[in-house]
Amino acid sequence: MTTKPKARKFRIKRNAPPGQTPALSSQRPAPVAATPTAVAPTPAADASVASHARAEPVPPQASTEQTGTAPSANPQTPVPPEAESALDIDAIRREGLTGRQLRMARRVAQKHNLPATSDFDAVRLLREKGINPFERANMLELVVPQGGPEQGQSGPKKIGSIQLPQTVPGSGNKLPSAGESPAEVREREISQMQREISQRRRRKLGLLLVRLAIFVLIPTFMAGYYFNRIATPMYATDSQFLIIQNEGGGGASPFGGLLPTQFANSADSIATQAYLQSKDAMLRLEEDEGFKTHFSSPDIDALQRMNPDATNEEAYKLYKKNVKIGYDPTEGIIRMEVIAADPQVSAAFSQKLLGYAEERVNELSSQKRQDGMRDALEGFAIAQQNRRDSQEALIRMQVENGIDPEAVIATIRGQISTYETLLIEKDLELAALMDNARPNRAKVDGVQGDVRRIKVQLAKLEEKMGSATEGEGSLAERAVTMQLAMADLAAADAVLQASQTAMEQARVEASRQVRYLTIAVEPVAPEEPTYPKKFENTLLTFLVFSGIYLMLSLTTSILREQITS
Repeated sequence: MTTKPKARKFRIKRNAPPGQTPALSSQRPAPVAATPTAVAPTPAADASVASHARAEPVPPQASTEQTGTAPSANPQTPVPPEAESALDIDAIRREGLTGRQLRMARRVAQKHNLPATSDFDAVRLLREKGINPFERANMLELVVPQGGPEQGQSGPKKIGSIQLPQTVPGSGNKLPSAGESPAEVREREISQMQREISQRRRRKLGLLLVRLAIFVLIPTFMAGYYFNRIATPMYATDSQFLIIQNEGGGGASPFGGLLPTQFANSADSIATQAYLQSKDAMLRLEEDEGFKTHFSSPDIDALQRMNPDATNEEAYKLYKKNVKIGYDPTEGIIRMEVIAADPQVSAAFSQKLLGYAEERVNELSSQKRQDGMRDALEGFAIAQQNRRDSQEALIRMQVENGIDPEAVIATIRGQISTYETLLIEKDLELAALMDNARPNRAKVDGVQGDVRRIKVQLAKLEEKMGSATEGEGSLAERAVTMQLAMADLAAADAVLQASQTAMEQARVEASRQVRYLTIAVEPVAPEEPTYPKKFENTLLTFLVFSGIYLMLSLTTSILREQITS
């Protein structure tokens, strides 16, 4: 029994002369570790597998000579099967098979129901069965079973298929080929792979530069050329103004002049800003200064020029673009920038807009002032008329009566009081005379006469007083009427005084409601163009197109990854 030759991998030298059998050279002489390591397949390994599939069986003698292993001294010496298997597995280990090839051999062995104890044992068993585990057909069968009644069954393949690596025939030169060494082949293949990677990187870099040129650089260059060579220079006139109110008076408001002007007039400033940015202001500017005519001039470039037959809506869009107004609530200042193709025209537009703003400011509070003053004047006029009517009624009653009833009644009351006092004195004097034992008759008669005359006079006065306070047309009734007339006159005087005070307050409030437009920065025609800002606009164009290209690239990469995954 002869020793079974060790299996070695050989590579067919393809550039042998015609008519000569290609010799084999060792592909991977370096041994590998005892345990298989998962290594990614390389093009050299795939080439060796393909060369093994195309190789011819090698006779035992040729294999022995090429591997450099001397044949057994005694061909009849029996070799144990375990030693033979160990030798075969050791030879397979030295072949330098990759982890992927070993896993593939284990799966092929399982497919054919071979009792393999390891990946190398699976390779040995398959080769003993005449099956090449690295044949492409066997690899494909693991994924897609071949048709036919023998699908999925183990056993040898069809007769005539090459299952083992081929070797050179026994006759002829049996020495290894004198071609490139495995190290040189590996170095050449690595160099070729590096060149391919470098070429692929250069190709991708070239494509990237082309895409950047198409999507970013060319548009940026065109935009820069337009801003520097084609765009018509525009002149911007800046002005600043604020709206203030009269701070005098302040009697109608409990806060007086405590509120700052920027907070008290914020509504008026916002309303003025809205008016200057409205279509009404644009139409007035067109009527006074020819806004459409100026921006329809052929001297302006095509992108900024307006169509001569443009509608008001199109002109209004251009107006909002060239008239920029901003309100600063912290300072109460309105900033306005007017852009035009001519500096003098820009200054004229700015002056007209300031005039429109001043008119609008005056109109904002005029209605309120007029309403307040009108109500105050009407109330004062009514109070004056009522006071005059009351005074006329009192005077008329005084003229009709001829006397003052209240004064007459007061006079009668005074006389009665005087006579009553005198009567009391005479009664006391008479009582004193009568207390004498022998009173003087002449004095007693005189005192009694005085008492009698005083009583007669008191009776007359009391009768007169009764006629003055009783019945229609009496002095008391006349006195009441006179008192009512005088009360009406006093009330009319009070109402007139209140109306006069209200009118004064309305006048003060109307004065406080007056708004004044104060120009902080006068519009001055510029000497140098303000727009376009060439560098800033070009840089902005570059950033915009770069962002668009980046977003498109990311979207394309994500979609490609989702589709191919």
